[in-house]
Amino acid sequence: MNTQSVDATPSTDILSSTFLIGNVGAPFVIGLAVGYFAKKMLRTALFLGGAAIVLLFIAEYYNVINITDAELQHAATTAAEAAKHSGGFLVDRLTGITSKGASGAAGFFVGFKLG
Repeated sequence: MNTQSVDATPSTDILSSTFLIGNVGAPFVIGLAVGYFAKKMLRTALFLGGAAIVLLFIAEYYNVINITDAELQHAATTAAEAAKHSGGFLVDRLTGITSKGASGAAGFFVGFKLG
């Protein structure tokens, strides 16, 4: 008599730890790290941009340069558009890590909030 055991568990158990870590946990942690880093870099860029603007105002006060409000607003608009494009690129890239993409994007937003 030949008795063989039959494995009744499906090949893709969505509640197994290996599936959850690979498809939910790891992309979330990657997104968390990227979001945290993006927020810190944004804050650093805003600090340096503010310092540059203050230096421009000081140079204008001492008649070294002449800068108009329209030029300053145009530079700020250009910088805001670049930051918006950069953030969109990061989220798009993180959503491609897994098939659903939700955990990587969720991790990014949590990391951005924590940063």
